[in-house]
Amino acid sequence: MKYTKLERNWVMYDVGNSALVLLSTSVVPIYFNAINTGASAHELVSAWANAQTAASLVVALLMPVLGSLADFAGNKIKFFTGFFLTGLVLCFAQAIPMSAFAFLIVYVLCTIGLNSSMTFYDAMLCDVTEDDRMDAVSSSGFAWGYVGSTIPFIVCLAVIFGGPSLLGLDTMFCTRLSFVITGLWWLAFTLPLIRTYRQRFAKERRPDDTLASIVVRSFTGLGSTMRAIAQNRVICIFMVAFFFYIDGVHTVISMATSYGSALGIDSTQLILALLTTQFVAFPSAIIYGRLAGRVGTLRMIIVAVVAYVAIVLFAAFFLKTATEFWILAIMVGLFQGGIQALSRSYFGRLIPKERANEYYGFFDIFGRYASVMGTLLVSLVTSLTRNPSLGVLSIGILLIVGLVMLVKLSRIEGATA
Repeated sequence: MKYTKLERNWVMYDVGNSALVLLSTSVVPIYFNAINTGASAHELVSAWANAQTAASLVVALLMPVLGSLADFAGNKIKFFTGFFLTGLVLCFAQAIPMSAFAFLIVYVLCTIGLNSSMTFYDAMLCDVTEDDRMDAVSSSGFAWGYVGSTIPFIVCLAVIFGGPSLLGLDTMFCTRLSFVITGLWWLAFTLPLIRTYRQRFAKERRPDDTLASIVVRSFTGLGSTMRAIAQNRVICIFMVAFFFYIDGVHTVISMATSYGSALGIDSTQLILALLTTQFVAFPSAIIYGRLAGRVGTLRMIIVAVVAYVAIVLFAAFFLKTATEFWILAIMVGLFQGGIQALSRSYFGRLIPKERANEYYGFFDIFGRYASVMGTLLVSLVTSLTRNPSLGVLSIGILLIVGLVMLVKLSRIEGATA
């Protein structure tokens, strides 16, 4: 499949932001654990889960309102650029030596900037391609994001592990340099999209529109969108299913390294295993996009949810050593990109394009509140039982609920086919 220039530039943003996502799920939790001296294993897992919860909650509260404003012609790129720059500055700020608590605050604010920009980025999918190309383009974004993000990540690892022995630099200093390297990579792969993006679908401004009237119309639009979602059975059921199953996906991604570190697995093994995840995820996401065109997008999403149930059970009952963490990393790589890419493109085909940001704002509410619920659940169960494995196991309940809703949706699709 040959991609247009705009499709390629859209995919490139996934290459850029995925570098920060990879760093945040691998090196950052280990760095936080290192500067948070004296904390026990369950305290480290709980603190990291609480940080993820806080970031997800803020994004979920902001996105529907800002998404509605962004749907007006010319606004989408402004909101995207604003949140991208916020995340970029705070990414660099994490390189400044500071206390564990201060670092956690900066990390949360950086994550808010990153995830908010990704909401507007997701909504751009409707502008950069057509319905029949969405699965392939969305999957390519995740696929190239996975493999592309390994380049700055390998450079960061070389600095972290080679700096002390070859240059005599402090390990913590070398780790902080990784934030600078990653931020520069993110910037380089974002500029092409900012330069070339044009908003095709939008709510038109009226000649007499003022800032106040636009804000009022945005809130009115939110109400009508909520009613439209509630009245559209397919969208409603999918969003409820998404709320539950994406919880497992996001929580496994965000908590894996922290969980492995708390179990005492060597940090080098954790990082190399997660690097392997990126290489496995690259062809897997591409294959997922192609299979969706042959057997159906919804069916492939269901397959991935079933796989994630198995992943959670494996993590809770069998994950004890570095070998098992490698197995977990490979299993995640097989399904991680596919389920995220197809969820994004499946939803994009269901919604009215001129209100894409508004709908993706609600899509993000369901995804981010699910993340709040998942990480909070892990934190609560881990704190109460002092057993991280039981915290991980609790995620399986939410995945199963999502699976049940997806099966119900597939029956509706079958009945209307």
